Amino acid sequence: MISGVMSLHNDIFNKTVFDFCELFMAGSCYPVQGNDTEACFEVYCNNAGENGGFFIFAGLNRLIENISRLNFSDGDICYFRELGLDPAFLDYLKNFRLNLDIWSVPEGTPVFPGEPVIKIWGPAAQAQLAETLILLPISYQTGVATKANRLVRAAGGRQIIETGAKRAPGGEAALCGARAAFIGGASATTCVNAAREYNIPYTAGMNSGFVQLFDNEREAFAAFARKNPENCVLILDTYDTLKSGLENAIDVFNAELIPRGFRPKGVRIDSGDLAYLSKKIRRRLNDAGFPDCAVIASNALDEYIIKDMLLHGARVDSFMAGRKLVSPSQNCNFSYKITAVKKDDAVTPKIKLSGNVAKNTAPCAKLLWRLFDRETGKAIADLLTLEDETVDESVPYQLFDPDFTWKRKTAENFIARQLLKPVFKNGELAAAPPGLADIRAYCLQQVDSLWEEVLRFEYPHDYYVDYSQRLWDERTKLIHHLQCALDDG
Repeated sequence: MISGVMSLHNDIFNKTVFDFCELFMAGSCYPVQGNDTEACFEVYCNNAGENGGFFIFAGLNRLIENISRLNFSDGDICYFRELGLDPAFLDYLKNFRLNLDIWSVPEGTPVFPGEPVIKIWGPAAQAQLAETLILLPISYQTGVATKANRLVRAAGGRQIIETGAKRAPGGEAALCGARAAFIGGASATTCVNAAREYNIPYTAGMNSGFVQLFDNEREAFAAFARKNPENCVLILDTYDTLKSGLENAIDVFNAELIPRGFRPKGVRIDSGDLAYLSKKIRRRLNDAGFPDCAVIASNALDEYIIKDMLLHGARVDSFMAGRKLVSPSQNCNFSYKITAVKKDDAVTPKIKLSGNVAKNTAPCAKLLWRLFDRETGKAIADLLTLEDETVDESVPYQLFDPDFTWKRKTAENFIARQLLKPVFKNGELAAAPPGLADIRAYCLQQVDSLWEEVLRFEYPHDYYVDYSQRLWDERTKLIHHLQCALDDG
């Protein structure tokens, strides 16, 4: 292991983030391999953890920004020289030009463990340098988008409002978290920066601190209503939700809003038995002539709490989710693994075998296909093939489990879509990414293409991620070759 003490230069890495491991790997690789050796790396996640079988891929916007601005200043080169990196590598970085080809599944795509969501082809040293630039933005945003989609599905058509700015691990996470939550299906955000930068619908209301600034609750409600007649959302639980908050809110609605021609937008509860309180509030608001006044619930909500509340008859129109939505625990554990090396026009597949079977990799540069039933539009299975393979939709295709090969299924009358789309070609952006609203709509449509059994929160059906026969043969051959080499060793 190489270690050392950093000396500071003001202009070093003000653009992006690197890991010492990949820097030293690239610095060791280039003097030996030069620019003649190319490598294919693929990004995938081994398991879905608590995410219920699949992820919502997100974060491509920051990945594009990171890769687009990859270059090295004189200060960077000076620092690298202090680290003892090879002079030939430093000369290379002085005139650095990105030559990578990068493919990715579209943002908002539901993806499954073991699938390559990003593929990188290009000079081996550059592919090494790109690792953190690629993994960092997608790990967090994918986790948040996935969690948001679970909340949306639990809410059954009711709004999910992202409120994580005060709980996110830093400003960048607050901004990206709001974006990712919107991709996953959240309807609005309370983050001013995200609403402005990404044109996400926003919502605002009041908190108990505002109420406590006044001599009494009714006075606070009246002051807020007078200043915000078009967007009046009052919090009810500062003192007593039903006896005080609800009654004062109804009184203020009648005194301050109705005479001026406005209707209340909502009331919010943030403590107590939310399901019980929401039913009491809904009945009282209806009786008072405010059936259009929304009931909003908050307080560290997740998909399980929301599902349980609705199961017990909660009358909630919108749920606000923050801490459990944007928490760092939502990060997805993506891996960045080499799958092929190209030298002198000869491509050699690579595989990693581990004592932990879950960390084994699938060799070869691959394509990722999703097969859809033509009649129902539902996803049948995903298929990994070699780069030069195509899937003929006009004939039946036999799918088989790559680990339990006797499990087989014949797909008929299907549409095969290739999911990996070009993002960078020879270091240049291949196409402008879609707008955020289009990404969100695509995400919800793609989730809807999954069967209900796959969408279960607990013990979801195992979705098929299969290998083509040629890919399976290649993997089997490589494993056999490595085992023989170890036996002979």
